[in-house]
Amino acid sequence: MDPTDTRTRIERHLPELVAIRRDIHAHPELGMEEERTAALVARELRALGIETTEGVGRFGVVGTLRGKRPGQGAIGLRADMDALALTETTGLPYASANVGRMHACGHDGHTTMLLGAARVLAENPDFAGTVHFIFQPAEEGRGGAKAMLADGLFERFPCDAVYGLHNMPGMPLGHFAMRKGAFMAASGRWEVTFRGAGGHGGNSPHMSNDLAVVQAFFIQSLQTIVSRNAPPLESIVVSVGHINAGQRAALNVLPSELLIGGTMRAFNKPMQELLERRIRELADIAAATQGATAETSLSWGTVPLVNHGRETDVMAEAARFTGDEASLDLDAVPVTGGEDFSFMLDAKPGAMVFLGNGTAPDGSVHALHTPRYDFNDAAMPHGIAFWVGIVGQELG
Repeated sequence: MDPTDTRTRIERHLPELVAIRRDIHAHPELGMEEERTAALVARELRALGIETTEGVGRFGVVGTLRGKRPGQGAIGLRADMDALALTETTGLPYASANVGRMHACGHDGHTTMLLGAARVLAENPDFAGTVHFIFQPAEEGRGGAKAMLADGLFERFPCDAVYGLHNMPGMPLGHFAMRKGAFMAASGRWEVTFRGAGGHGGNSPHMSNDLAVVQAFFIQSLQTIVSRNAPPLESIVVSVGHINAGQRAALNVLPSELLIGGTMRAFNKPMQELLERRIRELADIAAATQGATAETSLSWGTVPLVNHGRETDVMAEAARFTGDEASLDLDAVPVTGGEDFSFMLDAKPGAMVFLGNGTAPDGSVHALHTPRYDFNDAAMPHGIAFWVGIVGQELG
């Protein structure tokens, strides 16, 4: 595939693709609620003459395009479609019209870039084999990848390898970052419910199991998992994100129940097991200091995202297809963000890449999952060319 011809084709489609991206941005839907977005994707794919299957894992859509040259190889290109439960404050003319819903992670851009690649490839399917365009629902913690896999994703749409892409604010526009091996962390959540005898905090605090003291001890001790239980060269995270107990209107009442919860991250199974074990142990120890009890629940929303070696090399060549060597980082620092594309990489060889989203027009950087974030449309041609480059590398 010729890079110059690819860029020309992309430029021709860009105005319509930007309009599609902004339409998706204005109508965000949470995971497993992507009815409108999935219908838009299916409509666009069918308009290209691409064989389209809806309802994979409920709202997933898969488009299948076969090259005009003979070949048995097949690959999957995956984009996510869901938004976040966030109130947008960008003030953009295409800002969210759905209150409390926002495309704050760029999935509107991911979806549109893959649709753009489908347009370019459908115009001239000069490759050997099959491309499956995988549009996934519910990446943001609602189990979309597992739902598609449970619905027979790779049995119904066989792939020799599968690839994913995520934008990265602040990284230079059009730059690509990747690494072999563990690239993103397993993401989990934990909750502890402490229970004990409540009481009058002014008259008889000695007769209660003071759960405020319990949670204070527990929070302080949590960070010893990172500093004293994990090997110094291992990276793990445990953070508190929620505490709830008592009533603001009754500040002299010591509560009989306190809920505390947060997130945990790790890059491998031993560290996941360490986090689970120590959070439980420390909760029990903290409760025992005041004669209270602790009930702990833990779950993992994603597994570690591990890039396979050959497929990372393929991504590197695809990135070179879009620009010069200076825009490519092959030894990117792993991040502790979670990504449920990791489940697809557990099932098939493949890899994930970060695409630079640049900065806002005023030079500021609005991070993912924040109310002022917006996908940078100027990144779109780089992402589309990357997808076309993957097909060229794998099936050319």
